[in-house]
Amino acid sequence: MKKTIFCFLFLMGIFAFAGGQKVQAQLNIPCVVNDTSGTPLNVRATPGGRIVSKLKNGTKVIVVNAADGDGPGWSQISVIRKGKRVILGWVTSRYLSCEN
Repeated sequence: MKKTIFCFLFLMGIFAFAGGQKVQAQLNIPCVVNDTSGTPLNVRATPGGRIVSKLKNGTKVIVVNAADGDGPGWSQISVIRKGKRVILGWVTSRYLSCEN
């Protein structure tokens, strides 16, 4: 019984941390940054959260997760740095061109 309660509370904490976003299954989709505004694309710590980085148009990324909320769709992205995959954060999905 204690294990069940712990698992339930743990899962509730994860959903609360996700900020009420609907999170989809793990993905592995190659994409390219395609921000038509002419400015670098903001990478955020969480969907709609603080800016942690910026990416230039044409930067190759890999979408590893996606979330949909009340506003735009969000993609969690990673890049390859020094031969290793590094998760950067979240970007608005409409600024990515992805292979289907």
